[in-house]
Amino acid sequence: MRIGIPKGLLYYRYHAFFETFFSKLGSEIIVSEQTNKDILDMGVQFCVDEACLPVKVFHGHAASIKDRCDYLIIPRIMSVCIKEYICPKFCGLPEMIIHSIPRVPKVSVEPLYMRNEKELFRWCLSSGSVVTKDSAVIKRAFISAVTAQKKGRAGINEQGRKLTVMLAGHPYIIYDDYLNMGIINKLRAKGIGIITEESVGDGETREEVKKLVKKPFWTFQRRVFGAACVLLRQKLIDGIIYLSSFACGIDSVIIDLIRHFIGNFPMLVIKLDEHTGEAGVDTRVEAFIDMLERRVFNENYNPSPRECVFSGQNPV
Repeated sequence: MRIGIPKGLLYYRYHAFFETFFSKLGSEIIVSEQTNKDILDMGVQFCVDEACLPVKVFHGHAASIKDRCDYLIIPRIMSVCIKEYICPKFCGLPEMIIHSIPRVPKVSVEPLYMRNEKELFRWCLSSGSVVTKDSAVIKRAFISAVTAQKKGRAGINEQGRKLTVMLAGHPYIIYDDYLNMGIINKLRAKGIGIITEESVGDGETREEVKKLVKKPFWTFQRRVFGAACVLLRQKLIDGIIYLSSFACGIDSVIIDLIRHFIGNFPMLVIKLDEHTGEAGVDTRVEAFIDMLERRVFNENYNPSPRECVFSGQNPV
């Protein structure tokens, strides 16, 4: 059986698990190409206008491989942490694909909870049964997939350069070079170090969100906000670049929370959609880096009272 896996959304975080699991079942894995203009155009064609850019791109990835596979994996990811959830668009993603793209093959529709191995195995048992009815084979494939996922290297941590920024946002924007206009390579070419939220431990982010009046409902809200707080408090970064998808409700909450808690600390927010031009992104990134260099190397920088409060010191 040929298993189709679109290279979009949380593929960038969990691809090792899905690819290992189905390959161990004896399936041929069909993965879509890197995001490109054709895939983006197909996504815009098939997806509803109100969807965010990453969801549109996912539609393009699914459409690009639908005729080359027998079973299309559309993970309906509901939750990865206890009492926290993922973007609601993930909950309806299989139905969006089925009703928007013509002539799709069989699609995985089972809800996927990844809060523990027991829940994860339940999904594997259901989805794997399409390939084989042998539960022992599914169990062995599951163990191999979990091992591969744990071994996978996640995130970027490139400290020790002249300047270091936190590159914040959802992984499906940070690690998709077409959507973010190759911003990682652009920063590296300018000698800028990069840190992403994966470099901060889960326990540390949970401690930081205790400052909030209400516990975050969304996992990415807690992770990105908590990581930004930790990295700033430990003075590991000189600025934050947040890559946000236009019309993303979760991003709108995270950005406001970060801005409220960091005070005058430099933060650049880049909103992306299918009309975003690379020249505009380049100009904004270059201007932000110039500002950071002046701030760090040419000015006598004194933290504002809010920044002192944030860092745990008493305000002057």
